[in-house]
Amino acid sequence: MAKPLEEVLSHHVHTVEAPHKRHWLLDYLSTVDHKKIGIMYVLIGVFYLLVGGVEALLMRIQLFVPNNQFVSYPTFNELFTMHGTNMIFFAAMPLIFGLVNLIMPVQIGARDVAFPFMNAVSLWFTFVGALLVNISWFFGPAPSAGWFAYTPIGLDKYTPGTGMDFYVIGLQIAGFGSLMGAINFIATILNMRAPGMTLLRMPLFTWTSLVTSGLIVFGFPPLTVGLFLYMFERLFGGHFFDATMGGNPLLWTHLFWIFGHPEVYIVVLPAFGMISEVVATFSRKRIFGYTSMVIATVLIGFIGFMVWVHHMFTVGLGAMANSIFAISTMLIGIPTGMKVFNWLFTMWGGQIRFKPPMMFALGFLPTFVIGGFTGVMLAAAPADFQYHGSYFVVAHFHYTLIGGVVFGFFAGLYYWFPKITGRMMSEVLGHINFWLMFIGFHLTFFPMHLAGLFGMPRRVPTYNPGMGLEIWNQLSTIGAFIMGVSMIVFAANVVYAFTKGKVAGADPWDARTLEWAVPSPIPEYNFAQTPLVRGLDPLWIAKEEGSTVPAAEPLGPIHMPSNSFLPLVMAVGLFIAGFAAIYHRLFFIVLGLEVIALAMFYHSLNDDEGHHILPEESTRVREVRA
Repeated sequence: MAKPLEEVLSHHVHTVEAPHKRHWLLDYLSTVDHKKIGIMYVLIGVFYLLVGGVEALLMRIQLFVPNNQFVSYPTFNELFTMHGTNMIFFAAMPLIFGLVNLIMPVQIGARDVAFPFMNAVSLWFTFVGALLVNISWFFGPAPSAGWFAYTPIGLDKYTPGTGMDFYVIGLQIAGFGSLMGAINFIATILNMRAPGMTLLRMPLFTWTSLVTSGLIVFGFPPLTVGLFLYMFERLFGGHFFDATMGGNPLLWTHLFWIFGHPEVYIVVLPAFGMISEVVATFSRKRIFGYTSMVIATVLIGFIGFMVWVHHMFTVGLGAMANSIFAISTMLIGIPTGMKVFNWLFTMWGGQIRFKPPMMFALGFLPTFVIGGFTGVMLAAAPADFQYHGSYFVVAHFHYTLIGGVVFGFFAGLYYWFPKITGRMMSEVLGHINFWLMFIGFHLTFFPMHLAGLFGMPRRVPTYNPGMGLEIWNQLSTIGAFIMGVSMIVFAANVVYAFTKGKVAGADPWDARTLEWAVPSPIPEYNFAQTPLVRGLDPLWIAKEEGSTVPAAEPLGPIHMPSNSFLPLVMAVGLFIAGFAAIYHRLFFIVLGLEVIALAMFYHSLNDDEGHHILPEESTRVREVRA
């Protein structure tokens, strides 16, 4: 039996009440709250999704007819480079980090992430890294050597100007942010789970977040090393990749793809987790084969590190190397197939509700399976020699990344939007959003398979008439604009939710996991009392018993970290140093680094005790939101 509140409070000899509320803008700029940080990650991701989408539409207009002159050829190179860079690094990554920040701590019964201050630093480093790469449009040529920046094409000798300098420095800064975020997620999941939540009681979205974080910790250092060498080659006259000066261009290719292929799973695995949550909830069944889903997630992460050479079959590594990496690539289809069958078996016999989150999950399944099937085709090294560098590859990775990440993300976003905002979106607009995206996606990318098989190379700004490529390119362009319209419908749905959307209760979908046990939107402290977990799907267990999730502690003051502007200040310092390095301004490089050093020094000496939220406040919030 819980102790009386007065008795509980008597044991807390030192409580500091929450500081006065700041203006909402200052609050967000200084926040260390994982939910607000998650929202800002999502906003960054959606913004660059739109930027990358506009760049894609400009390319599709250029390719609508043969010999088109809508954009110049150098501009086309900049567009496809920035499109890929924005979509991979600044749209997919922030969207994933956003939802992990928003949901994962609540799913495991934690009140925040392990290192809230570092979490804010991660966000702002990602923000300024993306900003630095994208402002290259206004300071000269934008990066134009592809999002993979192959050498020697990307070196100063063949791509002069500052564009690639913005790329290598901006990605390093954003990469530091991603690394810190991943370390934070691992520490949070391993150390801050609620009592009773063993590893094999964790929701699958949390499991995929854990494996993804591990992939980032091991995958990003090779990229960081490569970018560091790239920076020295371009800015300081190093010779790591220039064969004419004794360097080896394949060194960069290896370093990039050792990161680049796991990156696919870094962004896809959390989407798998979202699909698992959505399918189980909207089928009103426990996920089929939970343990095998966990094993499959770990296997995908492990095997994902042993397949990077399948991007390099044509560079001449030899039959033995190609065979080994071909087989390892095909192996990854086994755990992926396990997941697909488990999702299907979860739906089998379930009471399926065709709500917008479930529609995106259903759209994800065939789309991703097609992407996986063409991936197995590309894994066959002799066949890859024919497909390599063609539009067939473009079709494949868009089926994998958009089919996997974007459909998965929208399933997750529609699913958790009521929890994040406390408002319901329109189901009608949600269905329109889905069907426009589904039709537009397949109309855009399926014809690319055929264009590639008919001989259209990728990364080309035009093609000759009479080669049978017009119809496929025109279908792709029409489909791309339909996808653009779907994004407008999504934006309208968000506006609708905030203006006319119904107030969401704590559990509007009749879900199963812990995040649905707290009010919507989630209070600052997540849980007034840390929950006690008694099995997989703890909320569902409690609902079957006709009760609520039990508490593992009595009601008491809740310790919270203090907000701080220092993460933003550190990011501004890094931005100044990075920007100055591109233009060789030593004074400003030192100035930027000094700003970072002083901010870190001040933070180290500042003995901030945080503050406490008293039980009266948490009780009032629970009653109001109930």
